Amino acid sequence: MNRRNFSKALIATVSGTIIDPGISSGYNFGQKQIRFGGPVFKKYSDPDEWVAAIKELGYRAAYCPVGLDAKPEEISRYRKTAKDAGIVIAEVGAWSNPIDPDKTKREAAIEKCIKSLQLADEIGANCCVNISGSRNPENWAGPHKDNLTAETFEMIVETTRKIIDAVKPTKTFFALETMPWAYPDSVESYLKLIKAIARPGFAVHLDPVNLVVSPQVYFRNGEMIRDAFKKLGKYIKSCHAKDILLRENELTPHLPEVRAGLGNLNYKVYLECLAETGDIPLMLEHLNTAAEYAMAAEHIRNVGKLSNIFL
Repeated sequence: MNRRNFSKALIATVSGTIIDPGISSGYNFGQKQIRFGGPVFKKYSDPDEWVAAIKELGYRAAYCPVGLDAKPEEISRYRKTAKDAGIVIAEVGAWSNPIDPDKTKREAAIEKCIKSLQLADEIGANCCVNISGSRNPENWAGPHKDNLTAETFEMIVETTRKIIDAVKPTKTFFALETMPWAYPDSVESYLKLIKAIARPGFAVHLDPVNLVVSPQVYFRNGEMIRDAFKKLGKYIKSCHAKDILLRENELTPHLPEVRAGLGNLNYKVYLECLAETGDIPLMLEHLNTAAEYAMAAEHIRNVGKLSNIFL
């Protein structure tokens, strides 16, 4: 076999693992892989600089590098450069409240979701992600007594269909991030949404930390993660990476989000489920500095090594 054919043969199944010829030198032959990513702090002015910044961090996945005002030629350049470099654009964030009680804000949010889904389709992202929204008039992502009601469930179904039907995506999906005080707030409610929305363009975005809503789930979150992948795995297009910690000096449960490695999320189970499910990006989020992201990435990669998983 000559060198050219050998290089092509690297994209092959080895012990159930797909080998990416563009993977970093830290990979050991036969390891399972997870496509890992996070924000890029280094400034970039073109697709090549963006890819270089991603690879410098050892990532193979990225957040969308352009905004809703990007011109078609710019979107095309980033899409092609990412594909050529083996980088997957994991998600386009449409963060807004499409069920806002204020009509003007609600319509603006739906329009943002439509434009974000269109961008995701044009740039070839795995998904466009948003939360379902909140009935809270003061906090677009906050809790409210009416969020987890049958009426709100139907509102979410209606608005999600409207967003998907306006774009009719062919290369991406619209997904709702799991949330503790808004649908989907559990694996079961996500399954109900999938059935009710009934659109092939609807998919799952998984953030298991957002499903840890009680001490019972906290101490058994590995079981919750396994259940999520068992029931939702075929629909998952992107995942978030962070951690959660139950404060011990409080009389009532306090479950703040923390940097990966400082909490109790069962990353061993999480990574093993991801590695078995397919090429799903795992994206770091909600940290303030490059140094914090580096520490979170190191922790997750070290956990992966224990299970022979490369990130």
